[in-house]
Amino acid sequence: MNLDNKFTALQLAIINDQAALYTCACPVHVSLQITNLRKLFDYQKTCMDMDTSSESSVEMEVHQRIAEVTKQAHQLMEQCLDDILDMEGWDRTKLKMPTTGTRKRIEKN
Repeated sequence: MNLDNKFTALQLAIINDQAALYTCACPVHVSLQITNLRKLFDYQKTCMDMDTSSESSVEMEVHQRIAEVTKQAHQLMEQCLDDILDMEGWDRTKLKMPTTGTRKRIEKN
C-alpha cells in the first residue's frame, strides 16, 4: 500500500512559505496536516514491514486499519489543498499566491 501524492514535499514547503506571509495561513495548516499524515502512514508501513512473527494478528490489523484511514484522509486533504489553490488563484507552475485578493499580506515594521 502506497500513498498517491499530488504534491511533493518541496511543493508543500513552497506553499507553506508563500501562505505564511499572509494574515490567514489556512493553506499552511492544510499542508502541514498532509505532511503529518504522510509521516503517520510511513510509520504504519514500517510497523507492518517489520518481522511480524512475534506480532499478533490484532496488532497487524491495527496497523493496516490506521494506514487505510490515513490514506483516505491524505487523499481528502490533498484534494482540499488543490481546491484551495484553485479558488485563491495561485500560480500553479510557480506555486505563488496571488498578490491581490483573498488575503492581506503581513506588514513588517
